[in-house]
Amino acid sequence: MTNPAPNQANQASKQAPKQAPNQAPNQSSNQAPKKASKGLKLTGLIVLALIAVALCPFLGAELIPLKAIMTPGHPEAEVFWALRVPRTIAAFLAGSGLALGGMVFQALFRNPLATPYTLGVASGASLGASVYFWLGISFLGGIGPLGASLLGAGLSMALVFLATRSQGGLSTPVMLLAGVIVNFFFSSLVLFIQYLSSASDSLRIIGWLMGSLVGLETARLADLGFIVLTGGIVIRSLAPEIDLLVSGEEIAASRGVEVARTKLIIFIVASIMVGAIVSLTGPIGFVGLMVPQAARWVLGWSHRILTVAVFFLGGAYLAAADLLARVILAPAEIPIGVITALAGGPFFLFTLFSVRRKGQLL
Repeated sequence: MTNPAPNQANQASKQAPKQAPNQAPNQSSNQAPKKASKGLKLTGLIVLALIAVALCPFLGAELIPLKAIMTPGHPEAEVFWALRVPRTIAAFLAGSGLALGGMVFQALFRNPLATPYTLGVASGASLGASVYFWLGISFLGGIGPLGASLLGAGLSMALVFLATRSQGGLSTPVMLLAGVIVNFFFSSLVLFIQYLSSASDSLRIIGWLMGSLVGLETARLADLGFIVLTGGIVIRSLAPEIDLLVSGEEIAASRGVEVARTKLIIFIVASIMVGAIVSLTGPIGFVGLMVPQAARWVLGWSHRILTVAVFFLGGAYLAAADLLARVILAPAEIPIGVITALAGGPFFLFTLFSVRRKGQLL
């Protein structure tokens, strides 16, 4: 009788070299369709976002035809170019900045429920604007509320940073707690100032706190665009480090990331960007919560892709929200913050229950 063991060994030795080289090509071939799929999804989202933004200036209480805007001196052309286009650009830039701020804060705290206002930047800006309205300063013109709210946002940033450093390093839990404390404290001061204000000043404060793009000066668009685009470029350049921070600070440090420095840059850039937006539009909530989370569901957690998607989707979302604010009760106008809050509340609950069901943060 012949021994079958050597025959089996020979067959196995012949098969093994054929299988091993095929493993790497199979893995790369599996990854290639995924990358192509994400690229197609990203391209499709960008195209849809740009189409939505391009249509917004034409829509409103009255539809403006394409022929009208091509006619020099036409009244509808004046409305289109002087009012609707700058307002749509402002909504796009504000939405992009708020969405990017929400994305990096969610990554920093590893929590999808974090928002650009988590660290008290919005409450600080609101306090500065409220103090300005309460004091009745008028000789500064339109730059007054902008400067006051930026000072308030800067004060909240400084307090959060100093409180975090006082405990040693830049601990994420300490930063989060400091931001929550500053947020509640400044919000209570806003209510106190509102109580002390006259009826007219109180109405101005309430209107500003609801968030609106009405009266935004066209000259401020260049400043807003510079801040948002610069912040977006910095965040995009830090995408690999942000991906590692999501995995954990220890893992990021072991991969060569300067954790404290990266967190400080993220904190400063996102806070300045959000503070500048809030100073111009007032606090507009839930944009930084909804858009990054929705983009993450579609494209995954790689911030190389997310940064681009969130930029365009955030801008398109706020431009669409501003359109709804203009047309729902036309010719009256709803504050845009009301629209985003009505959409954001149910989304917040859905995200909360989704996180609890899945048992994961990101």
